Amino acid sequence: QVQLVESGGGLVQPGGSLRLSCAASGRTVSFSSMGWYRQAPGKERELVAGTTAGGTTNYADSVKGRFTISRDYAKNTMYLQMNGLKPEDTAVYYCGGRASRRDYWGQGTQVTVSS
Repeated sequence: QVQLVESGGGLVQPGGSLRLSCAASGRTVSFSSMGWYRQAPGKERELVAGTTAGGTTNYADSVKGRFTISRDYAKNTMYLQMNGLKPEDTAVYYCGGRASRRDYWGQGTQVTVSS
């Protein structure tokens, strides 16, 4: 069994920063791709940032230049550095990964941007 556990969410003022972490544990798998997603109340889950095992990254237009996705393979952990946060970034953030044609999800972490 594979578990993904997010951490690092919280309340931050507009313009502030947070770093989310997604730690993988359990059975060892090789994720061909991983990503950060978010879901705001009343909205569908959307991809925020993704990365492949080859190092390719992609970002939603709304976060380009502000968010950075990275992976530490030694720690089996993925990160999302979020700078210049805006109220519209408020959502539950989920990490997800694909391995051997199966999708794995974390439980989510709340990010609230408010003054």
